[in-house]
Amino acid sequence: QGQEKLSCNPRKENGSHVVLCELGNPMKAGARVTVDMELSVSGLEDMGDTITFQLQLRSKNSPSPANASVTVPVEAQAEMELRGTSLPATTVLPTSWHRAEGSRRPEDHGIKVEHVYQLHNKGPSTVSGVTLRLAVPNQLGGRILLYLLELDTEGGVSCTDPPGLNAEQV
Repeated sequence: QGQEKLSCNPRKENGSHVVLCELGNPMKAGARVTVDMELSVSGLEDMGDTITFQLQLRSKNSPSPANASVTVPVEAQAEMELRGTSLPATTVLPTSWHRAEGSRRPEDHGIKVEHVYQLHNKGPSTVSGVTLRLAVPNQLGGRILLYLLELDTEGGVSCTDPPGLNAEQV
């Protein structure tokens, strides 16, 4: 009829985590009780696709407990955030500037602009096997817009070199 909060106590029993909830004492004969429980379980990254909870209903009036198990699908959730910046933030080439053909000096190919991208996992779960694809416009109207010189990574990230990376071996 009414809704009441249960008093539940977690404990360890025979190497298992047990949550004991007292539903009522004494409970009237023929009483029906519906219980909604919300459980928060951490460390499920390596659990597979499901986790099984063993449920047991015990009564002091009945010598054998009623058993049931509930299998719940495990779904990892993580929120990813991509941050990026350019150093310098603004670059302007003089209108009279022209690229030095055949030069191997980077400064003869334009002003150096460094793009830095950071991919952050905001959780709550850990992630693996993430693929990030960045499309960098290196040409505009058939002319070189950005000359891709090098690609560096940090933190155990592996990258595939884009086509045309340092094509003129500057």
